[in-house]
Amino acid sequence: MKGIALGLLTCIAALAQNDPGDWTSYAKNSLGWRYSELDQINTKNVAKLTAQWMYQTGVPGKTETTPLVFGGMMYITGPSNTAWALDALTGRPIWSYKSSPPARVDLCCGPVNRGFATLGGKLFKVNLEGTLLAMDAKSGAVLWQTQMEDYKKGYSATAAPIIVKNLVVTGMAGAEYGTRGFVDAYDPETGKRVWRFYTVPGEGEPGGDTWHGEAWKRGGGSTWITGSYDPKLNVIYWGTGNPGPDLNGDVRPGDNLYTCSLVALDADTGKLKWHFQFTPHDVHDWDAVGDPIAVDIVMNGKTVPAVIEANRNGFFYALDRTNGKLLLAKAYTKVTWADGIGADGRPILIAGHDPTEEGNMTCPGMGGGHNWQATAYSPQTGLYYFTSSEHCMLFFKTKQDFVEGEWYQASTVDRNSPGSGRIVALDPKTGTAAWNFEMVSGPTSGLLATAGGLVFGGDAEGYVIAFDARTGKVLWKFQAGGTIIAPPITYSLDGRQYVAVAAGQTMMTFALPK
Repeated sequence: MKGIALGLLTCIAALAQNDPGDWTSYAKNSLGWRYSELDQINTKNVAKLTAQWMYQTGVPGKTETTPLVFGGMMYITGPSNTAWALDALTGRPIWSYKSSPPARVDLCCGPVNRGFATLGGKLFKVNLEGTLLAMDAKSGAVLWQTQMEDYKKGYSATAAPIIVKNLVVTGMAGAEYGTRGFVDAYDPETGKRVWRFYTVPGEGEPGGDTWHGEAWKRGGGSTWITGSYDPKLNVIYWGTGNPGPDLNGDVRPGDNLYTCSLVALDADTGKLKWHFQFTPHDVHDWDAVGDPIAVDIVMNGKTVPAVIEANRNGFFYALDRTNGKLLLAKAYTKVTWADGIGADGRPILIAGHDPTEEGNMTCPGMGGGHNWQATAYSPQTGLYYFTSSEHCMLFFKTKQDFVEGEWYQASTVDRNSPGSGRIVALDPKTGTAAWNFEMVSGPTSGLLATAGGLVFGGDAEGYVIAFDARTGKVLWKFQAGGTIIAPPITYSLDGRQYVAVAAGQTMMTFALPK
């Protein structure tokens, strides 16, 4: 009976996800598109968009949440283990959740959280101290909580989980603290772990020979951005982060699999089907965690099932998602460390760009070209939308002994200049940009594409912006009063389309005048 019930819940969740008025997972669909079929707000009327309601969370820190909207409710998460249920029509709070993190949780980049997953009346989120919990969507009550790993060893968690069939799948953070990365799947009823895939293989395991000695035990490979899922192939695609220590590779000779890679996992077992390593033996902090998007593209007159990603190393990649073979690789920003990508998928290295004690200037800088910010794909335009940082940095290296639970990066960088940013609309068939939007400073927010012919985004200066998806022309902007770090979403309620996004500590929505 339990299997039948879970099967029904999975079917219900799939049907709900097909409702264009709802937003029930991190990237709207399991393929990672962040595309909405709603078109009430479109290129002809978006200039009339006005603010509808604002909810002040009152919690300091970066708000990176992707709201979920269904059943007339909006569910959001915030920094430092917080969450809220809001009336999606008015913004009125229905319940709130707060669980103070332990006194010391080692974090790379702030006490952030990127959102919920939902299945069968439950919400699932991670807490900073490396726990996964299930909550009742109606009341906010915690139904169960599972410890994924020991935060005292440097592990943490910030990613939004996803639902894959009858499993809750999520990743972890902490590569800067000498942890060993993994992707986990859990039973949504009990919180019991069903499978785990380690992103750093151990001795005797496939890929283990790409590490030296016991370096694999602290090899990094975080999984801190949500992956995607192809239901036809029954494959999960998940990006992995940098090896450890980050900037000094002397203690870890070899390619260091499966760091800075895309791994394709069997959804039922977690077993590796294939992998593609974008940056072997990374020494520049070029995580490959950017959300992988599953699309079918036409190349040489043939439709190919692909998975695409603008990687932090400065190259855009299209891979065959059935086997991981390289289809296309092309630089989308200034790249000085490699003279292209070979037919075997490996970068053609340019000497003199590894970190040194004196420092070596390399482009792109730490954080890479495109970082973690959510990307979007529109089947209407056939374009892939992402943000790119335009900067170069001096990379240094130092010797550093490993101490469990302590920062383990082996040096740092020095910025050559503040840098700037772009929003790029790229044709994934060719790797050629259809348009670029130049930004004053580095990009901060994720993106949303809609059937109204629009792309929504934001910037560090606090503007929420709507672009013509085909041309990049700015059609509307709104000064929200806080940096836009989170990606926008859109939903429909009572026949009216809304756009929602977090700005600073405020969740806000927009709609056309009645």
